[in-house]
Amino acid sequence: MPNSEKRALKLDRHGWLAPSPGVTLAPSPNHDARPPGQDAVLLVLHNISLPPGRFGGPEVVDFFLNRLDYSRDPWLERLREMRVSAHFFIRRDGHIVQFVSTHDRAWHAGVSSFNGRERCNDFSIGIELEGTDTLPYADAQYAALQRLLPTLRARHSLQAVRGHEHIAPGRKTDPGPAFNWRRFGKENGIQRRYLPSQ
Repeated sequence: MPNSEKRALKLDRHGWLAPSPGVTLAPSPNHDARPPGQDAVLLVLHNISLPPGRFGGPEVVDFFLNRLDYSRDPWLERLREMRVSAHFFIRRDGHIVQFVSTHDRAWHAGVSSFNGRERCNDFSIGIELEGTDTLPYADAQYAALQRLLPTLRARHSLQAVRGHEHIAPGRKTDPGPAFNWRRFGKENGIQRRYLPSQ
């Protein structure tokens, strides 16, 4: 990754990343307000690829912007009625796309629970990694997380990091066994008690 893309990121007062190499802003209509007075205390990691296992195309961004061309692949038709989003999407090359302000509620967790609290969208930030449960994630994606995490932790009261699989067990499996939680924690200085049990 070029040195310019290793620099710390900054969030503006509205919860959007400031212009920076390796960052694209793509505001999604799929969001709403968090409950009054609620800050993000949970970071949720996901994976996505559309169609499954295919990387690098426009489908994920188009899906979160409600402009997906369903004719591109028969598999995509099953997504036609879905309206979802995440705060961030990290491509295989480490490029970060932001869809929703970190102050707002993105629609990424669905039916979910953390420490006895339901509706994790209310109090979380969602990051989608371009990938699958079983294919190793790219070094550039870990580097992008390392670039993004200090920015989020400085602005929000994040207290824990979980995968979608941990807050919706039995319903979701991502980011899956291919995600290296130990590496993620070590590279970001996150103590084990803030990570899912291994």
